[in-house]
This record gives sequence, C-alpha cells and structure tokens, in this order.
Amino acid sequence: MNRISLVLAGFCFVTSLYAQEPTYTNQQGIEFILIKPGSMVVGKFQPTINRSAGFGRPPAQATTSAAPRPSPLPESDYKLAEELAKKDAMPGFTVTISKPYYIGKFELTQEQWKKVMGTNPSYFQSGKVSDNADLHPVERVSWPDAQAFIKKLNALDKRHKYRLPTEFEWEYAARAGAQDDISWSDIRASAVIAAKTTSPVGTKKPNAWGLYDTLGNVWEWVQDVYNEKIFADDPSTPSPKSGKEHVLKGAPFYGDVKNATYMTHAAGPGSQYDVGFRLVMEAN
Repeated sequence: MNRISLVLAGFCFVTSLYAQEPTYTNQQGIEFILIKPGSMVVGKFQPTINRSAGFGRPPAQATTSAAPRPSPLPESDYKLAEELAKKDAMPGFTVTISKPYYIGKFELTQEQWKKVMGTNPSYFQSGKVSDNADLHPVERVSWPDAQAFIKKLNALDKRHKYRLPTEFEWEYAARAGAQDDISWSDIRASAVIAAKTTSPVGTKKPNAWGLYDTLGNVWEWVQDVYNEKIFADDPSTPSPKSGKEHVLKGAPFYGDVKNATYMTHAAGPGSQYDVGFRLVMEAN
C-alpha cells in the first residue's frame, strides 16, 4: 500500500469515527443525538385525536403575565392515561430500524429557524410569552414550510444531509428502547401539556436517550404521508407517496394527558400555532 493509499484510508477511518459520535452540534446550533439500530412493536395502541379541537386557533388566553408552565393535573388523569395505553387495539407488528441516524435533541427553535430562513412564522413570539421566545419551538409551520427549511439548510451545510424523520424513526427515538407506552409518572416529568403557551425547549425531563419534548410543547411533522390503514386492518400497507395530509407525532402544549402517547398516528392539516418539527441528520 503506497503513502497516498494510507493517507486516504486513515482519512476514511477518522471520518467514519466522526460520523458515529454520540452527539453532534452543527453550525446553526442544532444539537443531534445518535440513534442506533433496533426494533420495536408498533400499532398496539392508537388513541383517537380530535383534529378539529383547537387546531389553527391561537389560545384565548395567551398571556405574558407568567412564564409558561404546565398546569397541575390530578393523579387520576395520569393513571387513566396509563390504563388506556394498556388496552391493545390490535396485537401490533414489529418494525426494525436498520441504520443509525441522528435526531434533534430538541424541537427546532425559533432562533434556529431565523438563522436559516431570516423570518419567524411563530405565533408565540416576544410579547406572547414572558421569557425568551427564541428558545421556544418554532410553530405555525406547514409540512412544505419544513421542507423549505430543510432544503435551505442542506444548501448551507453540504457536509451533511438533513430531513424529517420517518414516523417509525421518530417513534423509535421517542420511546428510547421501551416496548410499552409512557407511564403517567413519566408524562408528568417529561411532557409540556395542559399549558397556555409553548415553553422553551428542554425545560422538562429528557427520555432515556436524551431527547426532550417528544411529548407536549408542539406536534411534530414527520416525513410520512398519512395512511389510516397502517395501524388498522392492513399494517403491511406502505405509506402512500403523495397526499394532502402528513403525519404528526407527539402532543401539543395544551394537550390532554389521556392522549399523551408516543404511539399517536395523527394527520395534520397545515400550518398551525401548535405544530413544529425536529430534524434528522443522516449518519454517514
């Protein structure tokens, strides 16, 4: 092996190690966590989401008088959520994540959006919240808006490839190795729900893999077109390639604890004050 070959081999080895670091922060300040391959059972419990309740309408009392914090909920509500999650609607099916990927440690913030796009579509900007709005998740973002952000980010950073997570990538990372749904005590500790506004990202407890706000704060877009049969009579049916509605995961800041589950498969209408996203960066 000549000297040039040795140099190239060493460069490839170092590059491979760099790509597999457990965390990474890009030039825009977006933090990522490496997710390793694995499997999970999906489709065991799919709560019904009332898509018309509150979608697209700013809260009646978006106040600046106090920092946004979840309202206390009775323990009975959390226990009811836990009981509902144990009621299997169907046996479920196994999904295998075969390749590693990096996913956003946090939902994309207003500050990060502004660094790339130069604008801020969010409802909960300064004046609508009492703390630093730049640290709140960006919202009022449609699925095409998210794609436009990703296209521009990829043009700015040609060393990496960014995209939305697939539905199963999102759920696998959110569940952090758990095969059962989240317990009521973990909902209380980790989810920004029953609140009047969004909160700064990362104010609650992370999951076991270090991701924040996978429940609560804002709904999160994923790449998939909505397919109502994927968790129903024909789970083998792949997501359609095109359609008017895309999948939303997680839960909004005003959400009901009884619907707080990583397994929600909801269809999103468009740009709303309760909809944002987190990014995936592909592992080279």
